[in-house]
Amino acid sequence: MKKSSAEVGESHTRLTRRALLVGAAQISFVGLLGFRMRYLQIEQADQFRLLAEENRINIRLIPPARGELFDRNGIILARNDPSYRITIVREDAGEVDRVIERLALLVDLNPDDLERAMSEMRRSPPFLPVTIADRVSWEEMSRVAVNAPALPGVTPEVGLSRYYPLRQDFAHVVGYVGPISDYDLSKIDNPDQLLRIPRFQIGKVGLESKLEDNLRGRAGTKRVEVNAVGRVMRELDRREGQQGDDVQLTVDQQLQSYTQARLGEESASAVVIDCQTGDLLAVASAPTFDPNLFVEGISVAAYRELTENDHRPLAAKSVQGTYPPGSTYKIVTALAALEDGLISPEDTVWCPGHLEVSNRRFHCWKRGGHGHVGLSEALRESCDVYFYELALEVGIEKMSAMAEKLGLGIRHDLPMSGVARGLNPTRDWKETVRGKSWVIGDTVNSSIGQGFVLTSPLQLAVMTARLASGRQIDPRLVKSVNGVEQTRSESKRLVIDEKHLQQVRRGMYAVSNHRRGTAYGSRIIKDEYRLAGKTGTSQVRNITAAERAKGVTRNEDLPWDRRDHALFVNFAPFVDPRIAVAVVVEHGGGGSKAAAPIARDITLQALHGGTPPLSVYPAKDRRRIQAQQEELDRLVPEREITRRDRA
Repeated sequence: MKKSSAEVGESHTRLTRRALLVGAAQISFVGLLGFRMRYLQIEQADQFRLLAEENRINIRLIPPARGELFDRNGIILARNDPSYRITIVREDAGEVDRVIERLALLVDLNPDDLERAMSEMRRSPPFLPVTIADRVSWEEMSRVAVNAPALPGVTPEVGLSRYYPLRQDFAHVVGYVGPISDYDLSKIDNPDQLLRIPRFQIGKVGLESKLEDNLRGRAGTKRVEVNAVGRVMRELDRREGQQGDDVQLTVDQQLQSYTQARLGEESASAVVIDCQTGDLLAVASAPTFDPNLFVEGISVAAYRELTENDHRPLAAKSVQGTYPPGSTYKIVTALAALEDGLISPEDTVWCPGHLEVSNRRFHCWKRGGHGHVGLSEALRESCDVYFYELALEVGIEKMSAMAEKLGLGIRHDLPMSGVARGLNPTRDWKETVRGKSWVIGDTVNSSIGQGFVLTSPLQLAVMTARLASGRQIDPRLVKSVNGVEQTRSESKRLVIDEKHLQQVRRGMYAVSNHRRGTAYGSRIIKDEYRLAGKTGTSQVRNITAAERAKGVTRNEDLPWDRRDHALFVNFAPFVDPRIAVAVVVEHGGGGSKAAAPIARDITLQALHGGTPPLSVYPAKDRRRIQAQQEELDRLVPEREITRRDRA
């Protein structure tokens, strides 16, 4: 049926309206699309370009060179040596087993390292290099380079590895580095990304560990172009990292090496400290070990040999070991009594060889007793009964307070592992820690450095330096960092009457220079070197009444681990003291026989700046000393040592 003109007009109007709506919608959509494209391509161009670059370019860390360590005179103690290694890329090698067989004809491959490398290759992507031989020689590197066409996927590389040229002499001070472990990472909050590099080396013990943040340095970076699967195609640029800080110690290499040799294979330790500055000149523990063994991972057999040695070569006894100080503690008891006004140098005590306290007999080392003794004689001959009597009057609290003034019972701030606090016992301490009340016998025992009192060789050296100088000397191990001298703590005067210090010093002088002194056999006869010291012998076992009745068993007749510890402390010269020395010989017997001769020799070496002339020794000892010096020269062979001048 034919539509009327009115109907046709109305239909046309509806179509036109719909076309306009559809057209407007299309125009709006195209406009929005164009606006979005403009936003993405222009305004967001930098962001998307960065995302694209990150898919194509990787930034990788470059390990920095570790800071080096030097002695006070610029002798290098820890350095970075070129380390040659051989890597293999599995996808480039093709038949890996055949390539390794060829490589084994040129390089001595360790079976354990080879097994580790094969295991790592199985876990890693085929395009990543895996170290198959580390610390190879230059000759082996050269052979691999010459035969490169026959060794597809094999690449000789050069890196840096830590090396300790003085080996055993500084093992306990410097420590060592080793590959970082998961356990190491677990102890660090927000670890540096460097630490996530496989087999990256960090300080494990000693100064290497305590100054890790200074020595590690800052990583460099390199930009490399990679393909879709992450394989490196080329290096675009690199920025080298910042080397770690160079650190100079206060320790003197020559004195340290001599001290280590003089201790020999004894289970012993020695500390030498400058009486004026607090600089530690030698910090030695024996026996020792070669820290280079730990750099790349020590073998199970070698580690077992160290850990099963009853002389504990891994222990830094000079700062970690704590011992009853024996008669060296009589210095503390004497000063506490003098400061409290309880005695004068003229006062005497009768020593019959023992003292009865609370129905218990406390013995003097001299069975027949010393008779009437004053302060100087009691120090000179180490009369126990004299100090028992002082302790009954002065009490443990004042003795412990004096010990703290002299540096005992304090954890001195040094960058070494396991620095011990020691123990100055008090009534409250025993009540809190032991759950028992303090008794008078505890005070008597403490007066001669037995019972609960514990000190380290470092603390004994500090005590002696403070006594000698009259100042609050604090030990210092780091001399400078990157040539910048480290500040010393201000040494305040000790709050102890100088007259009382002088009285104790005179008693110590008599120990080494009076014919009846306990260390007269280890005297120095030249006035400019004369020392003042104090012997100590600390028991490690109880002596029963039955044993005393029939005669105390000599140390030489006891098993080694049941013998007394031997101690000796001294300062020298007596006039204007320069150094203080502390020596502890574990299970060495008497301090006068085992520790004093070692301390005397170390003192002379420090004061003379090398091997002293025989004329400083008593005439009767010179032939023996000459033979000893010749033997020590053989034990300390000349080494190739790098010296660098430090500011």
